[in-house]
Amino acid sequence: MGDIAGKVDKAFEAVSLSELADAPVDALQGVSAGDAEHLKAAFNIKTIRNIGTNKHFLWAQAIAKLAE
Repeated sequence: MGDIAGKVDKAFEAVSLSELADAPVDALQGVSAGDAEHLKAAFNIKTIRNIGTNKHFLWAQAIAKLAE
């Protein structure tokens, strides 16, 4: 998985990309269980796939890219 392994907690470094996409958000390095609870409460985000496909996050990413 190359660079991806360095972006997730150790427990998730060896899982497949499809398993990783369905892993809880706090599997990402730097995202705590508390952060995950806030994301769930605010946006109903439970998995890495959810955060990666959330329309608000995608809109913000597009705006940031266009602003460059």
